Amino acid sequence: MKYAVVIEKTESGGYSAYVPDLPGFGVAAPTLAGVRELVAEGVPFHLEGLALNGLGVPESKTMTDSVEISQEHVSH
Repeated sequence: MKYAVVIEKTESGGYSAYVPDLPGFGVAAPTLAGVRELVAEGVPFHLEGLALNGLGVPESKTMTDSVEISQEHVSH
C-alpha cells in the first residue's frame, strides 16, 4: 500500500513531513534524508499502533500532482 507524504521545508531550515491519510502522524528532521528516513520507519509503526487500538488501517485516498509554472509568470 502507498500513502502520499507531504514534505515541507521549515523556517528553521529543516524539514517536516506528514501523511494526510494517517491522522496524528508527523515527523521533523534537520535534513531531507533524515525526514524521509523517519517517514519510512514511522509509517509502519503508526499503522501497527492503529491496528493495536482497533482503529484499522486507513485507506489511502490522497492523490498528489504538481504543476510547473514558467518563470515569466512569477517575475515582475
